[in-house]
Amino acid sequence: MYMTAETNIDKTTAARARHNKMRMVKDVLAKYAVSIGGTSVILAIALIFFYLFFVVIPLFKAAEIELVASYKIDGTNASETLYLAMEEQNEIGVRFTRSGVAEFYNLADGSLRYREAIELPAGATVSSFASAALEHGLVVYGLSNGQAVVVKHHYKVTFPDDLRKITPQILYPFGEEPITVDDEGDILSDIAFQNSEEEATIVAATNDGRLLMTHLIKEESMMDEGMFELEQENLTLNYDASTLVYLLMGQEQDKIYAIDQSGELGFFNIRDKEEPELEQRLRIVEQGERVTSAMFLTGGISLLVGDSSGQVSQWFPVRDEHNNKVLTLIRSFEDQDNPIDKIAIESGRKGFIAADREGNVGLYHSTAHRTLLVEPLADTPINAIAISPRSSAMWFEEQNGTMQFWKIHNEHPEVSWSSLWGEVWYESYEKPEYTWQSSSSSSDFEPKYSLVPISFGTLKAAFYAMLVAMPLAILGAIYTAYFMAPKMRNIVKPSIEIMEALPTVILGFLAGLWLAPFIEKHLPGIFIMLMLVPAAIIAAAFAWQFAPRKLRHAVPEGWEAALLLPVIILALWASFGFSPSIETTFFGGDMRHYLSNELGINFDQRNAMVVGLAMGFAVIPTIFSIAEDAVFGVPRHLSHGSLALGATPWQTMWRVVLLTASPGIFSAVMIGFGRAVGETMIVLMATGNTPVMDMSIFQGLRTLSANIAVEIPESEVASTHYRILFLAALVLFAFTFFFNTLAEVVRQRLRKKYSSL
Repeated sequence: MYMTAETNIDKTTAARARHNKMRMVKDVLAKYAVSIGGTSVILAIALIFFYLFFVVIPLFKAAEIELVASYKIDGTNASETLYLAMEEQNEIGVRFTRSGVAEFYNLADGSLRYREAIELPAGATVSSFASAALEHGLVVYGLSNGQAVVVKHHYKVTFPDDLRKITPQILYPFGEEPITVDDEGDILSDIAFQNSEEEATIVAATNDGRLLMTHLIKEESMMDEGMFELEQENLTLNYDASTLVYLLMGQEQDKIYAIDQSGELGFFNIRDKEEPELEQRLRIVEQGERVTSAMFLTGGISLLVGDSSGQVSQWFPVRDEHNNKVLTLIRSFEDQDNPIDKIAIESGRKGFIAADREGNVGLYHSTAHRTLLVEPLADTPINAIAISPRSSAMWFEEQNGTMQFWKIHNEHPEVSWSSLWGEVWYESYEKPEYTWQSSSSSSDFEPKYSLVPISFGTLKAAFYAMLVAMPLAILGAIYTAYFMAPKMRNIVKPSIEIMEALPTVILGFLAGLWLAPFIEKHLPGIFIMLMLVPAAIIAAAFAWQFAPRKLRHAVPEGWEAALLLPVIILALWASFGFSPSIETTFFGGDMRHYLSNELGINFDQRNAMVVGLAMGFAVIPTIFSIAEDAVFGVPRHLSHGSLALGATPWQTMWRVVLLTASPGIFSAVMIGFGRAVGETMIVLMATGNTPVMDMSIFQGLRTLSANIAVEIPESEVASTHYRILFLAALVLFAFTFFFNTLAEVVRQRLRKKYSSL
């Protein structure tokens, strides 16, 4: 028996040792598993950040240029260069000369590809030259006999043997016969031209100081399909053009800018071709300076003016308080110190190149108000300069006859700190604004990539959601954890927590298709509900104190909240039941119409109120669950001690329990706020997605997350739009990181402060 007992003790000791050893192994495995899991989460977040940063960083990369070729023009073909242009493949460039010759060159080596003399009337010489909008490829020669010849440089692309072949051509879209601008046959000293499908307009200054306008109306020929006949009307404008140095016409053939030697500009409105009107005269350079170059920015709305001080200024018409369009200085670029001799514009963006008298070339973007680079590229002044249709190359001629061909690497000029976060004065706007508008159907589009409206919308949506969720969730958590009966708590807490499993797309669907129309229809009832329901609850609680003792004791302690259900239902019924009567009595039967017409408050059906209610409903379970656990987790000896010292339950809750649970409650609020900031589907479906900056609860909004969800499928990979959407994601990441970090810092301080309780 003794040996058997000793053997049993040994077996028990060995089993305990194996158990302890296995527990230690499990503890070590759990330790490493938790460590690896936590490290993996941190690593995953870091990788997300670096990936976003990797996609975004090219936006802020400086422009670069690379010399491809430099060569001299053949002396036999040398003549004053009037204009340079390139086709979009950057293979062929055209040079129009004073002698009326168009020469096409291979840009890579300067070899002459094709040469054609323009058909000019006998005895007439070239006296002026102008180009139309870049996309048309049209140019006009003004002649010494008062006539004009319009030609088009065209590039026919074929693929013989599957190889691309570009064949340059000179076409005469208005026929080879010159257009008579001046019936008196005087020299056309300056000229401007624009063309559209239905009409064309030529404006010219004569040598004797007259300003003429020729309006050409195109009528389709009945005899030959695809051809048209021209109906011509000549008109003399009341303006002294004897000192004119620059003459420009808007792309829409609606305005003329005439600039004289003193820097004074005359602004003509020619929408009515029969009665042109001189609307404004103003000085566009500072006293003592001269206008040295002028050109329309792409789109024909903004005027770029280079002066003798090296400044380039941007002007466009803005409506004044009398609803008149007044040419206004918008912004200036002052990065060059010498007179700006030549300006070349990008055809698809709001960028341009400025060349000064010392051979320095600057690359700019107007909307972003960004100077991308300024480099000394030529040894002598530049006669003519061109930028390719895709803005990927430039070609210029120096005074010494040297031609230079450069590659341009400038993928994202539209992005600058001011364009992303500052007020920008966009074309056709009356004042600088924060605007997000990444696409447009109009021809005068310039990208508007301000992140301010959508960042504002993100914070606005989160604010109204928290305004709804915080009081309900926190007060509900306090009552559930401290005052509610355990059995009722076991029903209420899981019921609220299971709400978090409801897909937000369902909430967004219900908010957009049911809640938004319901609120619009019962708008007075919503405001009555916000006042009547709390008042009814307080009144019911007050009345309960005066109920018969027998009735009050009949309800088990901690179950009193169940009695509020019929009170709340009755208050809701009363709110919406009386809504039509109140709307008829006080708001003329239509509260929405009253807000708009009487108070000047715009009302959108899908607005911040809808978002606040729907997203607040989605955030409540998160805040409630964490806050309830924090309150319930307060050690019982603290509350029991407070009660034992004579404090009431409410005093104990306010002065002991809440202070101890404050770190957890604060964490609940911040986690709920982070959830609201990052919410996508509810704001996507319930806000109208209007990127406006208005704190009104009746206005819609657009958030960062919804903006990304809406536009990322439509954006071209690696485009500016695509990368800015990733920048929006990075900003959203920074928002959540900042608030979560702040929450953790505050939580730790609260925990340290109240840990001694």
